[in-house]
Amino acid sequence: MGAIPTQRETVSLAAGAPSPATPDAPPVARTTLAGSSHAPGAARDLVRAAFQEWEELPERLAEDVILVVSELVTNAVVHAGTDVELLCRLEDDPEHGHAVVVEVSDRHPSRAPRDNPPETPYETPEYGRGLRLVAALADAWGVTYRRGAKTVWARLLPLAPEPYGTDETHGASPVAPLDPLLEALAPEPQPSCRGGDWLNRGALSFLAEASDLLAGQLDEDLVAALTSQLLVPRLADWCAVWLEDEVSGRAWGSPRSDGAESAGGWGDWGPGPRLARVWHGNEGHIEELRRALEKDPPRPCDPPRSGPEPYPWPGAALGPRGAALAYRLIAGGRPLGTLAIGRAGLGAFPDEVTGLVEDLGRRVALAIGAARQYTRQVTISSVLQRGLLPGAMAEIPGVHSALVYEPREQGGPSGDFYDLFPAGDGRWCFAIGDVQGKGPEAAVVIGLARPWLRLLAREGYGVPDVLDRLNQLLLDDATEAADAAARAFVGPAGPADGPQTRFLSLLYGELAPFEGGVRCTLASAGHPLPLLLGPDGSVATAARPQTLLGVIEDATYTSDVLELRHGDSLLCVTDGVTERRSGSRQFDDGDGLAAALAGCVGLDAELIAERIRRLVHEFGERPPEDDLALLVLQAE
Repeated sequence: MGAIPTQRETVSLAAGAPSPATPDAPPVARTTLAGSSHAPGAARDLVRAAFQEWEELPERLAEDVILVVSELVTNAVVHAGTDVELLCRLEDDPEHGHAVVVEVSDRHPSRAPRDNPPETPYETPEYGRGLRLVAALADAWGVTYRRGAKTVWARLLPLAPEPYGTDETHGASPVAPLDPLLEALAPEPQPSCRGGDWLNRGALSFLAEASDLLAGQLDEDLVAALTSQLLVPRLADWCAVWLEDEVSGRAWGSPRSDGAESAGGWGDWGPGPRLARVWHGNEGHIEELRRALEKDPPRPCDPPRSGPEPYPWPGAALGPRGAALAYRLIAGGRPLGTLAIGRAGLGAFPDEVTGLVEDLGRRVALAIGAARQYTRQVTISSVLQRGLLPGAMAEIPGVHSALVYEPREQGGPSGDFYDLFPAGDGRWCFAIGDVQGKGPEAAVVIGLARPWLRLLAREGYGVPDVLDRLNQLLLDDATEAADAAARAFVGPAGPADGPQTRFLSLLYGELAPFEGGVRCTLASAGHPLPLLLGPDGSVATAARPQTLLGVIEDATYTSDVLELRHGDSLLCVTDGVTERRSGSRQFDDGDGLAAALAGCVGLDAELIAERIRRLVHEFGERPPEDDLALLVLQAE
């Protein structure tokens, strides 16, 4: 391996001219994408939108550019895992009229390309077979290394290049008929397509379809099921996916204590990973196949690699012999499971299929990793949420209270919180708030804000003083703590990413019962204003708007005082109520919330809360897109 290039040196692998880059280039589309399974789809959408604004491109050129963009972005996400920068530009070409240049950069540490040939027919270069497919569609392409960054670029022309692998010196040899198995990869051929070009375009289309299908799936078992649908019957008769349990440590077992081998030549590996999905084109074989595969799970190589390994044909379940391969599913250097495929009647899978399934396996591993990260985040956030919310609502003399609390994802992370607690000296305090963001970051901010509210209230601080001090706390401590939580789940921030402000909207108040009513002192810091419903059906706002907490260093807060008499009801909500959408309309447009509350005259606190909740849900056809919380306090 050569020396790592310095910042001013570059190393290029090119099938043509070096990467073109001019400062005054014609139309350009560029963006930075998070290094996740959503990136390829977002990149394709950006390029499609750009093509609609640029002058008309040949349809086939536009399709090829989208396929190349999808493959290069996927390659960057799989191998680097950092943010990905995409640039797509249109430039003039004297011979063909136009050319499209695609550049995809990541922040992977610089390293020189590997020049040594594969050790086995199944081994693929560091970047997989995907770049071979890109090379087949591009007029020129290359990889440029700089310190802390790598850019892969490709230049595409309207006319199809020679099929990849053609010897230009001796000319193109006649195209042989495609293997029947490979015909499943290729779209309908066009007269101008050579066989290899046709097949390469079909392979990239297959990978783009897979990326679209797998992106955003939040359940690893669903990822396994979708994988089987992609492969069977298109490329294989049967497919199986084993998943390893990272949380409990349930991984590959140990070989048999007597050192003997199983009938298929594989060790008996104990409980092994979980066989999450078994699928066969003939559903009558699925149960038999499952039993056979559970007896002989694939034995991983050490160190793990994603390339295909021979897998024993489950003859007892499927009869006639065929070819079978196992692929290790690896993401971020961590083995997550194994994918196995088989097809009857084959001595061996064609090289094009083995490489394509390996590239698919990388996408599957990426999707499984993303689903597991989401599951971990939801689980921990849910535990935090249960610990951060009060176990029971305090009972206040002379006041009936009712609460509705609905996180957008039941049991999942929420940015809304509430509290109702005794503060001593005949006082009770209530709070309803909304933290910017969701998940662990929001839980950390709530974990700081709620105990501080209780502590300050019980120390005798009034409503304005509580908000003043909480504002300073958020500015000093919450940002650092929430960013630490974000890094723990999402990864380190990029070089340009500084601490993110974690602000909080809060409605906070103090209740002091007296003979004939309840004195309420309250303040709204960037929160939807509370509404007061009188026994006669009148509705009025009960506080003045003030600045969000955690935004302005020297903000000073004030409070409003009102008296709740018999039959008065105070409604406090989060923006999940006021901003509930139905098309372009929001629930609180035209004082919609006040009108809904006016219709609750004569109802007790529980019925008011339930009626408002129902009206919010019925306002839109789709389920609410935000957390929803509302608190009703009614004087007896």
